[in-house]
Amino acid sequence: MREILATIVDPARRRVEAVDPTGHQVVMDGSPPDGDGAGMSPRAALLAALAGCTAMDVTSILRKKRQRVERYEIAVAGDEATDHPQVYTAIRVEHRFHGDVDPEAIRRSVELSATRYCPVSALLSRGVEIEHRYRLTRPDGSEAAALVAVTGPEGSRPG
Repeated sequence: MREILATIVDPARRRVEAVDPTGHQVVMDGSPPDGDGAGMSPRAALLAALAGCTAMDVTSILRKKRQRVERYEIAVAGDEATDHPQVYTAIRVEHRFHGDVDPEAIRRSVELSATRYCPVSALLSRGVEIEHRYRLTRPDGSEAAALVAVTGPEGSRPG
């Protein structure tokens, strides 16, 4: 088991610095007046972890498929419950590609990440439904988009 050490920088404030065994650091903080806004909130960091995890999978799979992506962004949004602990009640992940890329290669890469490889997605899917989509903008300006999969507590299904 790998240990993350989280340190409260100032006990009067909410800023936390988390360090992994290799020394990489993540700063999390609350918004004023309780925090300084010096880092992401822990909930935002959770969505960022999902984006990072799936991006690593998708880029690796597309590279193996010899696809050339000019630009790749991932937008992750979560709906929050109004009652505490204000968990996410739904999450949407949209992979945004630019370039001359085969839509089927994108679809399959996103599907594999969502349903097989990304441990962050697998963990979150145990408690919340996650929609996995892609949007492709080709060099000529034409677009392709699709819902790839929906994962959640009841399993996964195609989009």
